[in-house]
Amino acid sequence: MIDEKKIKEGVKLLLEGIGEDVEREGLKDTPDRIARMYTEIFAGYEDDAANHLSKRFHVDNNDIVLEKNIVFYSTCEHHMMPFYGVAHIAYIPNNEVVGISKLARTLEVYARRLQIQEKLTDEVADSIFNELNAKGVMVVIEAEHMCMTMRGIKKPGSKTVTMSSRGLFEKEEYKNRFFDLLRI
Repeated sequence: MIDEKKIKEGVKLLLEGIGEDVEREGLKDTPDRIARMYTEIFAGYEDDAANHLSKRFHVDNNDIVLEKNIVFYSTCEHHMMPFYGVAHIAYIPNNEVVGISKLARTLEVYARRLQIQEKLTDEVADSIFNELNAKGVMVVIEAEHMCMTMRGIKKPGSKTVTMSSRGLFEKEEYKNRFFDLLRI
């Protein structure tokens, strides 16, 4: 799906557009480097979260499973600038669990696409809720957006927090348990 040739052409045009000489020593290989980088950072377009969530294990305990402080990097679809931070993902199993790394892998699938944080939060929650037939899912993402800190209003250190809850986590009791677990 990713067309490195088109990316290279686009980068050359961008460099020319800002007045750069695409033949100067420091820039000669830049279009190729950026094409390879985009293949890596936008790999989520060629991945499916369902694949990561398909291997499950039977459990008798259906209490909250929480993976917190999962570092991620994504790219804002409005400015094509990075945003990055941590995600906290919890679910209530319905007699089946996945390996905990699969929660981080699910986040990566969606983070490695052009995104907005609100959509990223919802996509992760929906994927886990639907694929695992979970009784509940809660996703909280805290991120710093370079489009807010490096350009525009220029407020470094500001964080955007988004939250999505599904199933039992829509009830206050479960939300409170989630936030209590985050403090541990």
